[in-house]
Amino acid sequence: MRKNLKIIGVSLFFLALASAPLLAQEDTLTATKAHLYKLSIIVGGAIITLASAAGAFCQAKAISSACEGISRNPASGPLIRIPLFLTLVLIETLVIYALFIAIFILGIQWGNYT
Repeated sequence: MRKNLKIIGVSLFFLALASAPLLAQEDTLTATKAHLYKLSIIVGGAIITLASAAGAFCQAKAISSACEGISRNPASGPLIRIPLFLTLVLIETLVIYALFIAIFILGIQWGNYT
C-alpha cells in the first residue's frame, strides 16, 4: 500500500510540475483562434481515424488473401509470406504518416500565422 501511495504522489508532483507553464499563460484566445483550434482538433481526429480504419481494413484483407492462398497451395507459403510482410509494413507506414500529419495539424500555432 505504501509503495502505491509513493508512486501516486510522485505522479501527481510531476503532473503539477508539467502543468505550471499552462497556469502562467495569459488568456489571449480570441473567437477566431478558438474556432480554428476546434476545427484543427476535428480534422486531426478525422485524419487519424480514417487512416487507422482504412489501414486495419487493408491489413485484414491482405492477411485474409495470404492465408487463403497458402491454404490452397501450402508449398507457396514462403513465396507469399515475404510480400505479405512487406505489404503490411507499407500499410502501417501510411498510418504512421497520417499520425504525423495529424500531430502537425494539431501543433500549429494559430496565433503566429495570422
